[in-house]
Amino acid sequence: MLTEKTVEIPEGVTASMEGSNFVVSGPKGTLKRGMRYPGIDVTCDGSVFSVRTESSRKKILAMLGTYASHANNMCNGVTDGFEYRMKVVYSHFPIQLKQTKEALEIANFLGEKESRFARIPEGVDVKVAGDEVIVTGADKELVGTTAARIERATKVRKRDPRVFQDGIYIVEKA
Repeated sequence: MLTEKTVEIPEGVTASMEGSNFVVSGPKGTLKRGMRYPGIDVTCDGSVFSVRTESSRKKILAMLGTYASHANNMCNGVTDGFEYRMKVVYSHFPIQLKQTKEALEIANFLGEKESRFARIPEGVDVKVAGDEVIVTGADKELVGTTAARIERATKVRKRDPRVFQDGIYIVEKA
């Protein structure tokens, strides 16, 4: 039984296989991802990305869908990009955000003297506008991980979370 999934490569995007790596280039940049799994054949002819297998095992069929989703997300990322909007919420002490090239510094969180930091990887842009933080980039995984790091850096510890709801939270994914 042959199972196959295909993804159409949009106009203005170049895609190719370099060994076992799938490389996609577009107006927003270039993304590269390794796509090697036993029992799965991955091909790209420039206009169609396809993954196929002869197996009927659940793990292999799940990876088939995963690779198709990765290819689709990579094509969307280099054309439109991904954006996460986050909201800064505080009721006790005003949170101060300072952005550097490598990290987002979160100062005065719950009145703490030490600043907290969330690392920002290369390829992800973070903009601070008042009480809103906007995380953008071409790689969906990096953008989501960065937003999660910012959210995790403001986790309330040693206090009642029902009372201290301060933090930076994801409110919209676009």
